Amino acid sequence: MVSFARPLLALLLLVTACAGVSPPRAGAQEQPIEIRSTALPFKIDEPGATRLDRLIWRGGIAMTANPASFGGWSNLHVAADGRTLTSISDEGAWLTATIDYDARGDLVGLTGARIGQLRGPDGKPIESKADADAEAMARLPDGSWLVAFERHHRLWRYPTLQGVPTALEGPADIGRQPTNGGIEAMATLGDGRIVMISEEYRHRPDAVVGWVGSPGPAGRYQWRAFDYPTIPDFRPTAIARLPDGSFVTVERAFDLARGVRCRIVRFAAADLEPGNVVRPEELARLASPYAVDNLEGLAAGQGRNGETLLWLISDDNFNRVQRNILMMFEIAER
Repeated sequence: MVSFARPLLALLLLVTACAGVSPPRAGAQEQPIEIRSTALPFKIDEPGATRLDRLIWRGGIAMTANPASFGGWSNLHVAADGRTLTSISDEGAWLTATIDYDARGDLVGLTGARIGQLRGPDGKPIESKADADAEAMARLPDGSWLVAFERHHRLWRYPTLQGVPTALEGPADIGRQPTNGGIEAMATLGDGRIVMISEEYRHRPDAVVGWVGSPGPAGRYQWRAFDYPTIPDFRPTAIARLPDGSFVTVERAFDLARGVRCRIVRFAAADLEPGNVVRPEELARLASPYAVDNLEGLAAGQGRNGETLLWLISDDNFNRVQRNILMMFEIAER
């Protein structure tokens, strides 16, 4: 059964991306939903496994919910206290929920969830897939949300997820990105700077383009490009800033033979300084039989014992053979 499940998964991913089939949108008004959580084993053939390279398993769940708009989660934010989760789908739905932990502090479920649909500058819910394809999100220092859309490549700033956005001027070449290969990874720094990485836009064969934006006069950002090195098949889908100031990214690959694989890598903040080169260090590589799916959202924070935690969420592409999963890891020092 496993031998053909992986090719089928990859094929359906491709079919969904090409066909542009969209599920019904979330309602204009936010509504409460119940998320049903099923415990996710870290390694299918070894129930006691708790570590892979530099990652320590701290729990995971497979999620289902009744609204047809539940799914496609392409980005992730977790509050500093580790309790509140926020995500946006590539169909324009937003989700908030409370993260539940057990006595050990491991992830066990989500409660108090609410869902709604992002609005456009006209105040109306975004309807079309071409306009609703939100692929990256970050919380700005003032509490507002910055959302990056692909297909129609743009940056919109939301005062709240229920609010009406205003456009934020992006890099001059933001529109040169491939239609379905735009900004997938985005994070903000405490001083207001924004770090973004494109999934497919490149100036050279072995790297994709990233940008660092610094706040300037009249709310305009000054953008500087950098190269984010890639290895064959893998492309960045998410980025988060770690408590020590360094960055962690998720890189995803899939093909018909091997299915979905994801790398978790880290690089120093100093790598983003002018003239430096980003040098990602691989922390772990997730592939079957370990828990993995189409991971596109990433958040980082500090646990109650001072440990560094990562939360990862998957985009199920609204395919029945894929899952919406949420996982938590601790980064081992060595």
